[in-house]
Amino acid sequence: MIRSKIQCTAVIGLLLLLCAAPGCSRFKTADGGPAETASVTESVSVYSDSSLWAYWREGGAEEKPADCFLICPTACGGKDGNYNMTLDRQDAKESFVAALNMERGIYDGCCRMYAPYYRQATLEVYDMPAADWERYLDTAYEDIKDSFEYYMKYENNGRPVVLAGFSQGADLCIRLMKDYFGNEEYRRLLVGCYAIGWRVTSEEMAGYPYLKFAQGERDTGVIIAFNSEAEDVTDSIIIPKGTKTLAINPLSWRTDSEKADASLNKGACFMNGDGSIKSEIPALTGAYIDGERGALKVTDVKSEDYPAILSFFSEGIYHIYDYQFFYRNLQENVNVRVDEWIKNNR
Repeated sequence: MIRSKIQCTAVIGLLLLLCAAPGCSRFKTADGGPAETASVTESVSVYSDSSLWAYWREGGAEEKPADCFLICPTACGGKDGNYNMTLDRQDAKESFVAALNMERGIYDGCCRMYAPYYRQATLEVYDMPAADWERYLDTAYEDIKDSFEYYMKYENNGRPVVLAGFSQGADLCIRLMKDYFGNEEYRRLLVGCYAIGWRVTSEEMAGYPYLKFAQGERDTGVIIAFNSEAEDVTDSIIIPKGTKTLAINPLSWRTDSEKADASLNKGACFMNGDGSIKSEIPALTGAYIDGERGALKVTDVKSEDYPAILSFFSEGIYHIYDYQFFYRNLQENVNVRVDEWIKNNR
């Protein structure tokens, strides 16, 4: 229990850092850009401005076989009635990068990293009724679409791409999947969409028949998603009562309800804001998918040792630990899927 509380203290400290940054207005000019092709005569996205990218070819070795377009989770609280993070204050951008750094290591072993700054919805939005979220998420998504289009047009060059995000970032990943991956060439390039910490329903998938949910550890062009919670939880803002989400178990890479033992957990990692590992615990948790909710039920840990922290989550919602609990398994799986994509597309 003492060790668990140490991990929790680290998470709380980082959240306080992330939530401290206020917001401001979006950049409105593009003074040149990160890509050589940004000087074309046609109208160019504001994302030709390199200052609008938290990562641009991060880890940039060309020999890395794939790219990762990573969308930041909610990293900032609002201020003075602002419900979208704004992009012209350095402290807000530093919090944004710290949030990205905590999950970067899952993807950057085999991927060049791209992550746009964007006017994300702030933490206060999720204290509102869900019906009121959309206006703020629409603003966030406007930037994500703009940056993704810029990346695909000027930088992708036919490389396999991992689309990834956590929490709000996962929500926005799914929106990209719906809007852009009806395009056959985009689907061909997709290694996988790691939409961790947001729901994906069968009804949504039926409305977009070109979307496919992962069925195992090696399939490509699929959505990979799960939401962690204690066994007694029956409701959350991520999976409201009466909703069933799709999920894959990151310990077994199965989509049924078979329990995966903690021995399959290759390492829970708790991170510093610079991306370094503060502590690592192999075999911390087991997990299984609840047949009614589709939630990933986490075993072997106590909710008091891993509190929800955020006001809009009740006890037993392990949302902020989604990727931390299963860090090494996710890291290994990204490499497996990239290798599989390369094998199938030689």
